[in-house]
Amino acid sequence: MKKIIPAFLVLVSMFAFLAFAPADAWKIGTKNNVTFSTSGVSGIFKALTGKIVFDEQNLATAIFDISIDVNSINTGNGMMNTHAKGDDWFESAKYPSIKFTSKKVEKTPTGYLATGSLQMHGITKEMSLPFTFTKNETGGIFEGTFSVKRNDFKIGEAGGEVGDEIKIKVTVPVTK
Repeated sequence: MKKIIPAFLVLVSMFAFLAFAPADAWKIGTKNNVTFSTSGVSGIFKALTGKIVFDEQNLATAIFDISIDVNSINTGNGMMNTHAKGDDWFESAKYPSIKFTSKKVEKTPTGYLATGSLQMHGITKEMSLPFTFTKNETGGIFEGTFSVKRNDFKIGEAGGEVGDEIKIKVTVPVTK
C-alpha cells in the first residue's frame, strides 16, 4: 500500500502538469512584415518582435504580445521616413513602438479575432483584429488585415494629403 501512494501522487502530478501546461508558443520569423497604405503614403514596418502563444484547440490560453519598432518604418523615400519618425507624425524618440496585447482570442467563420489593446503614439484603444493561421512544413503563418484611424491616435495633422483611415496588413511567419 505504501508503494501505491507515491506512484499515485506521481501520476496525479503528471496529469496536473499536462492540464496546466502552456499552449503552443511560437517563435516569430525574420520574414515578417507589416505593410500600411492610405491616400498619400504607403510603406512597411520592418521590425516586429513579441510573444505568441496559440493553440487552435485551446484559444483561452492564446497570447499575442506584439511590438513594432516605429524606427523601422520604410516608405521607400528617405526624407519621408525621417519626417514620419519626427515630431509631426510618430514622434519615435518619445513613442518608439506600436504595441498590441490581446485579452481574448475567439474563432470566427473566416478565421480568428484577437481583441486587446493597441497602443500607438501614447494612446491606447481597444481593438479587435481579424486574422488567419495557416500551418505549413516549418510552422505556420499568421495573417491579418484591418484598418485604424490615425487621427484616433493623434498621428499627424487632421486632414491634409494623408488619409485618416490606414489599411494595415500583417504577415507573421512562425516556427516552434
